Amino acid sequence: MKPPPFAYRRASSLEEALRLAAEAGEDAKFIAGGQSLMPLLALRLSRPSHLVDINRLQELGGVHQENGALRVGALVRHATLERSPDLDGPWQALREAAALIGHYPIRLRGTFGGSLAHADPAAELPVVSTALQATFIARSASGEREIPVSEFFAGPLMTVLEPGELVVEARFPAPSPGTRSVFEEFSPRAGDFAFAAAAVVLAADDGGRVRNAHIALGGVAAIPVRAHEAEAALEGEVLTGSAAQEAARLAAAGCDPSGDAHASGAYRKELVATLVGRALSRLREER
Repeated sequence: MKPPPFAYRRASSLEEALRLAAEAGEDAKFIAGGQSLMPLLALRLSRPSHLVDINRLQELGGVHQENGALRVGALVRHATLERSPDLDGPWQALREAAALIGHYPIRLRGTFGGSLAHADPAAELPVVSTALQATFIARSASGEREIPVSEFFAGPLMTVLEPGELVVEARFPAPSPGTRSVFEEFSPRAGDFAFAAAAVVLAADDGGRVRNAHIALGGVAAIPVRAHEAEAALEGEVLTGSAAQEAARLAAAGCDPSGDAHASGAYRKELVATLVGRALSRLREER
């Protein structure tokens, strides 16, 4: 199918983009990489009256670390995250997740902010952002606000962004010493949507005792979810094989995924246990 008709404007600055979106009204949409929006347009599942192209706004690019914290611009391409040598230790899950998004041509065009705003329950970056406790900076013609990741996703393909509001940056808080993160997912073929995914962030002391743990799951609910019982079971414990196995069991027991034509809910629960266990095993081995 062909997309429905729409007006198109290319912005040369962030201020111009926000002004154009405000003038166009609530049916306007921003477009950058277009890897999520263009298929929706082709299927006529989205019918914007205006598209505001922000693809050339260099001020929305860049990955920066400041005082231990991490800032990722909305127009950072997935391939940039995948290739970034500075994304190790506490940020490793970001690099690993980006490397699993679609295929390489998609990663060359797709953007960090676009993935977040699209809010697909099976997408990689929303899951990692949940585990890393990101805060999203959103701007519109009327001002700026900060949205914690725990309040950002409202349902499948839905966020709390208002019309004319754009995610311009994600900010990840400085991790405590000894923090590491990894990402795991299962998909039937490389580039397919994941049946389930897990991002695990652990901070441990010199003796290997876990000080805090964040486990986020994707593909098992309408939005990314935290495995709070599994996290609590790990905190204060040395990450032994049995501790990892119990946390993986609790993560699976704490979610209630629905089934579809691709995988049953029970199968997805088994995948959660496997993926969380695999992530924790990697963190044990890399300690």
